[in-house]
Amino acid sequence: MRVMHVTDEVLGLFAAAGGNNYAEQVSMEQHALQAAALAGASGASDALVLAALLHDVGHFLAEPDSEFGVTDHGTTGGAWLAERFVAAVSEPVRLHVAAKRFRCFVDPAYEEQLSPASVGTLRLQGGAMSATEAEAFEAEAFAADALTLRSFDDGGKVADLDIPALDEWRPLLDSLEFRL
Repeated sequence: MRVMHVTDEVLGLFAAAGGNNYAEQVSMEQHALQAAALAGASGASDALVLAALLHDVGHFLAEPDSEFGVTDHGTTGGAWLAERFVAAVSEPVRLHVAAKRFRCFVDPAYEEQLSPASVGTLRLQGGAMSATEAEAFEAEAFAADALTLRSFDDGGKVADLDIPALDEWRPLLDSLEFRL
């Protein structure tokens, strides 16, 4: 029996934990909305826009393990989303932390573009990838989408930006749902 519609479940998670900021200048909700708005403005697919909106959902699923939230939030968030959405949504989310580590491997100057909180999490997440890790990342089916998502993630940290409200994403949340 279906207990809760997944869209309501997602909106409930944002209501409960979206106000946290984990050392960034914007709340988790504002960050997610900005990332989704950037994705939409870029012409990204609906699945990638939704991935941008939900990329940090792993922070809402467990207690923080540092001042930056949940270190392994990409893996936990991706797994949670895989039970509710198509792979084109869940896989870029699962890989977005790895995408940051990959970008640091291929472009060491990329780290200088990260927010202080992203640099802090990078340290906790293992730093730049090794050549072996980078090769494995590149072989992932959704690596390119994860790298694109990473750019929306990095850009979605602007204080006092006027963006659409969370409830405006309800039709998109509904449209890609595939199981409870």
